Amino acid sequence: MTDPELRRRAWSLAAAACVGVWLVQQGVRAPEPPAPAAAQALTARPAPPAGTAVAPLPPSAPVRIRVPDIGVDAPVVGLGLNRDGSLGVPPAGHADAAGWFTDGTPPGARGTAIMAGHVDSAEGPAVFYRLGALTKGRRVEVTRRDGRTAVFTVHAVEVYQGRPFPDRQVYGPAPRPELRLITCGGGYDPAHGYRGNVVAYAHLTATRA
Repeated sequence: MTDPELRRRAWSLAAAACVGVWLVQQGVRAPEPPAPAAAQALTARPAPPAGTAVAPLPPSAPVRIRVPDIGVDAPVVGLGLNRDGSLGVPPAGHADAAGWFTDGTPPGARGTAIMAGHVDSAEGPAVFYRLGALTKGRRVEVTRRDGRTAVFTVHAVEVYQGRPFPDRQVYGPAPRPELRLITCGGGYDPAHGYRGNVVAYAHLTATRA
């Protein structure tokens, strides 16, 4: 899929990760997922020094993602498109897995890689429940099928409420290897579910064999 096609479908991709099943069952008694602070936004103060950017890796599919600061250590499943053109999500029985858009950029290769995950399921918090608690300078590690690990550094965490969604900013092409982690957030309405999305922005700063 080309970048223009991806941008045209960006809202569907972002909205696809929103479930809210657990909060629906628990009502207002259940705690909402953490929301990113204003200081983590793209327009706020710069991130702490993250080392020198490194050369892109050749394409290879991701198999596992680790985000130590928010307790994520999860397998990665491939995501395709639904019949309506929206991005699929990890199966309901795999709320502990993150999903990678297989027609897009592999993590570590030049461009913008897209990974999405549920915020909760009927059983409780899911893989990206704490994504909004991530802060600038933190590490995201993606192990790939070729045995290499792409290490990304977070440079922003944003929350977007409803429409319009900044599709060009989130999904647009990048001259360096970048990664977006996406889940739902932006406050919870018991009648309609989550009102928006949380997006973590990161760029490649190291690789390991």
